Amino acid sequence: MFKNIKIENFRCFKSFELQQLGRVNLLVGENNSGKTSILEAIQLLCSRTNLEPLSEMMIHRGEYLWNDNDKESRELDIKHLFYNHAIEPDLKISISSSMLDNSSEQLNLSIGISRSPVSNLIHDIEGDARNSNNDILEAMKTLDKFQQELEKEVRKNIYDKYSLYLKESEFSVEWVHGDASKEVKMPLSLNDCLDTNIVRHYSRDVRNQQQRTQFVTSSSLTTQNMIELFDRVVLTNDEQFVLEALQTIEPNIEKIASVNSYVIRNSFESRSGFVVRLSDSNQRVPIGSMGDGIWRMLGLALAIVCAKDGVLFVDEIDTGLHFTAMSDMWKLIWETAKRLNVQVFATTHNSDCWRSLASVAREEDAVEDGISIQRIEKDKNVAVSFNEREIVIAAEREIEVR
Repeated sequence: MFKNIKIENFRCFKSFELQQLGRVNLLVGENNSGKTSILEAIQLLCSRTNLEPLSEMMIHRGEYLWNDNDKESRELDIKHLFYNHAIEPDLKISISSSMLDNSSEQLNLSIGISRSPVSNLIHDIEGDARNSNNDILEAMKTLDKFQQELEKEVRKNIYDKYSLYLKESEFSVEWVHGDASKEVKMPLSLNDCLDTNIVRHYSRDVRNQQQRTQFVTSSSLTTQNMIELFDRVVLTNDEQFVLEALQTIEPNIEKIASVNSYVIRNSFESRSGFVVRLSDSNQRVPIGSMGDGIWRMLGLALAIVCAKDGVLFVDEIDTGLHFTAMSDMWKLIWETAKRLNVQVFATTHNSDCWRSLASVAREEDAVEDGISIQRIEKDKNVAVSFNEREIVIAAEREIEVR
């Protein structure tokens, strides 16, 4: 588990640090203080050099352009990842952490812009040409041969055109964990963007090496995501846990099932694909008829079970939940996180949400693994951290921590 997280030059953070993290960590703060960005940064750290999560988060935020040459693919407008939405020479995003189980173990991710090999060659040739007119012809032959070889390689692996590689710069990602390290460099398009096809190409060999994570957005998981996660737990012991999670909101639910064929025909619908059976009825009831709270709780239960030995991220965790259900939600998350070795990072604006977490800290033996609230304040480079005891005292004395 992560003990501390340090973020530099990422989105709204020039430099920022989370300290005294626990197993369950709730991020609070004003709107636009960067809570979601912190979740994204930690997810990138867990993802190593697999940038498909980066692609998903940027598309979710609308930070992309449509590819001029391929109307079906998108280009990620990567300048929005950097502090102040600006790409500057030698500026790098850095995300690092120390671990709870080994304070000396470091995990680091560095993202930046570097000059491409072709650009380096061109600059070297131009320098040679300036130094000696006799070398110009030989230099141009070398460049032409290099471009021919490059074109063959690109045609084989990525694109039918190689002009993307002739940009001045490329996107670089370096991941370091102890003695292990991995670095990838990806060409930028003519728009200084990163094509999603390139991301998929470079990420396919490292997908299974990343730490297991699940990210639940404020709008919840998609129907297809839910179906895929449910397929992993069906007919296992964890299926019962998912059912019990739904019963905290609607005790009459006896069974839940997915309906894949319905999803295929109606994939545009946001609350389809699952039916439940109630104790007072023999009918199959679409889960969309049960309200947003049931859908949200189903997503949370599936996500934490499928994040075993990994990290769960939940943006605006209280979405769709009445305050009376929040204590039960936190108990489920706390007990499951301990049982399955999951570290949880969530955000909220809701005072009922953090007070419900305080009730769990009060009732449960949370000291060993830790519950923390991290208050994010604009223009401050360290979060204000509240541990279990401080959370309980704040709730009892009605002290606001948000």
